[in-house]
Amino acid sequence: MKDLNNYMLPCMNKQVLGFECPGCGIQRSVTLVSQGKLVDGFLMYPAIYTLSLLGIVILVSVFYKFKYSTKIISILAIISIVLILTNFIYNLINHT
Repeated sequence: MKDLNNYMLPCMNKQVLGFECPGCGIQRSVTLVSQGKLVDGFLMYPAIYTLSLLGIVILVSVFYKFKYSTKIISILAIISIVLILTNFIYNLINHT
């Protein structure tokens, strides 16, 4: 398997401002999950699973209308945002 790290996009926020953005780590997390390293993927970017589930629910709800889809999407979006912001603040505090 080729080293996917060579093809990842750099974080412009980190290059310009010197600190990571709330999305930093998602590419590496997806790579880790695709390699079967599920725990490492979560530790890299804790919102990886809620965002994946959110994407699946949104995609399914486009083609198949089901009860409570709006509520499920809203809850998953809120959980994802909380995880992203918590991880961002944690990394900002611990890496400066």
